[in-house]
Amino acid sequence: MKELVIISGKGGTGKTCLSSSLAVLAGSSVICDCDVEAPNLHILLQPQPRESEAFSASRRAWLDREKCVICELCMEICRFDAVSDYQVSDLDCEGCGFCSRICPVEAIRMEDRVSGEWYRSETVYGPMFHARLRAGQPNSGKLVALLRRKAKEAAKTDGRRYIITDGPPGTGCPTIAAITGCSLAAIVTEPTLSAIHDMQRVIELCEHFKVRFGVVINKCDLSPIKTQEIKEFCRDKGIAVWGTIPYREDFLHAIDCCLPPVSYSKDIAEIVKPIWKEMEVCLSE
Repeated sequence: MKELVIISGKGGTGKTCLSSSLAVLAGSSVICDCDVEAPNLHILLQPQPRESEAFSASRRAWLDREKCVICELCMEICRFDAVSDYQVSDLDCEGCGFCSRICPVEAIRMEDRVSGEWYRSETVYGPMFHARLRAGQPNSGKLVALLRRKAKEAAKTDGRRYIITDGPPGTGCPTIAAITGCSLAAIVTEPTLSAIHDMQRVIELCEHFKVRFGVVINKCDLSPIKTQEIKEFCRDKGIAVWGTIPYREDFLHAIDCCLPPVSYSKDIAEIVKPIWKEMEVCLSE
């Protein structure tokens, strides 16, 4: 079982379109959407939920007004100013638990905070694991790690050959949680100045965590000069460029129809198939 994670240094590079297309081309695989803060792979794959569960990775303080003796000690010691007028603010409480430890009458207790939900669903391309982190909630990296663990368990149980993972954009905690220990990462970039800079940052991230990776250039014909710069940069660094994808309105039409681009257009499929073959060779090594 091999895990391919599709990532990008910034949002909007076409990562999810490529992820959904690879899920189709890979055949019967396990699909995982690790972009838990802004998931949208489900829009293209249209999964049918089979199982859902609340996700809790932090705690909040709860104050029992009936037990409280109004000593004001909790309000004095809370460095986050989360306790005011003998009430705990959900937005300000960091879940450190100090107030519950120093309360002389044990009027404060710590409770699990529901941060989001994760799902196991079924698609025509294989089982899919995805989640949604609630607005403003922390620990997205833990939720990503949970999804990857569930996807691996399903792949082993069902004997699936691949896990195709749509990773988060950027270089933060969720991306680190998505690529650590994976078999291969595909970095999607586009020929713009900011995208090249962000691609270099995510390359450094993969190198730091010793993750094998290659590059796919999307919308390559928007700036042939920048596309050539990316190719030369990768050549000088010994980085594989698995392929280029031109800008096509077919992609927009596929999204409008809520379909993976390779399922919508045979022309797109012929463009993406060689890229998948390059990735498949790397996954088999």
